[in-house]
Amino acid sequence: METTRWVNWARTASSTPVRRERPSDVDELARAVSRAVDEGLHVRAVGAGHSFTAAAVTDGVLLDLDALDAIERVERRPDGSALVTVGAGIRLAALNGALGALGLAMRNLGDIDQQSIAGAISTGTHGTGVRLGGLATQVVGARLVTAAGDVVETSPTQQPELFELARLGLGSVGVLAAVTLEVVPAFLLEAVEEPWALDDVLEQLDGPDGLVEGNDHFEFYWFPHTRRALTKRNNRVQDGPGLNPVRRWVDDELLSNSVFEVTNRIATAVPAATRRINQLAARSLSARRYVAPSPEVFASPRRVRFREMEYAVPRAALRDVLAEIDRWVETSGEHLPFPGEVRFAAADDVWLSTAHGRETAYVAVHQYWRLPYQRYFSAVERIMAEHEGRPHWGKLHWLDARRLAELYPRFADAQRVRAAADPDGVFDNDYLTRVFGPRP
Repeated sequence: METTRWVNWARTASSTPVRRERPSDVDELARAVSRAVDEGLHVRAVGAGHSFTAAAVTDGVLLDLDALDAIERVERRPDGSALVTVGAGIRLAALNGALGALGLAMRNLGDIDQQSIAGAISTGTHGTGVRLGGLATQVVGARLVTAAGDVVETSPTQQPELFELARLGLGSVGVLAAVTLEVVPAFLLEAVEEPWALDDVLEQLDGPDGLVEGNDHFEFYWFPHTRRALTKRNNRVQDGPGLNPVRRWVDDELLSNSVFEVTNRIATAVPAATRRINQLAARSLSARRYVAPSPEVFASPRRVRFREMEYAVPRAALRDVLAEIDRWVETSGEHLPFPGEVRFAAADDVWLSTAHGRETAYVAVHQYWRLPYQRYFSAVERIMAEHEGRPHWGKLHWLDARRLAELYPRFADAQRVRAAADPDGVFDNDYLTRVFGPRP
């Protein structure tokens, strides 16, 4: 994947090196922000560098949050759930392990676990499940270092407007030091992965017993230039057989990574072979069923580099969106060896959530990193515009504040809170200026 890790070596127009700092606790973090402000420097924080955008790029001070990775407090509830406060720099994989040791788990996760919790929630990372929201909906408190160098606790009852942008706001109002998550008792998922005809998937999506409502978590991948899909249904169970370690290695490492890298290189060298490669790949997939702790089912290893665009559309528009993308693919002459991905989420009330106020289908398109992507992604973005699509905040898109203001009912509120929290633009960079607009 593209990452923003290169910002460690970025330089300003005057060739002044970006200064990278790694605070060990919240007090050091606050002092680092205060020093940067005194020196007239911009400040950004970086986690895993997972974003495809330039969200973490700065020409001033780059704060590495990796040392802020400890669980601070666990408040258990009678129903088995808990409130867990954790350092903002912890990686999701490490967080899942720590929660598992406590008999706890996140109720939903995305399919990659390498991000920091701060980066994941700040960019609107989500999983799939029509009755579940994105990661930011699981945040009930956030500790923030502001542009004034103050350490502020926010929640739905403590500075609630600031909390909205603390939990999902691209780091526009401060640097996250810790977050409080509402977590649930650890649970097992049964994973059922099967190749289907794409037309059958679309026909059986809806209804009380359909693929979406009939499963706790449902998603599917479709292969461009084919009418084939891989479906994934994950449901809570009490027990069941695990996956043979050899089978897991063959499926997840050999086929999904090593062989997939080779097929993408072949498609890059011989573009005309792409359709045939996709057809063979789609038909060679074998079904599997297994039971494992939820984090092991949600997340998969991803080692093949790619670029990604993802849009959230009203769920009712999904079939039209996919049909229009398919028509463009078949008439464009583009060669696309990477599958697309479709997921689902409940409506929520987070100001800048891509699922704000509407039940949502997510459509992600990818392109192998050695192949051109702009024409494909631009075409997809035009299609999404016809259906009020909202771009993922951490993935490639070309929208600006004027268009985003039309898509988010609380966008003006977000702009107002950002302007009040950071009046001098300490946390600004080019990407934030584009998506939030220039300051008044």
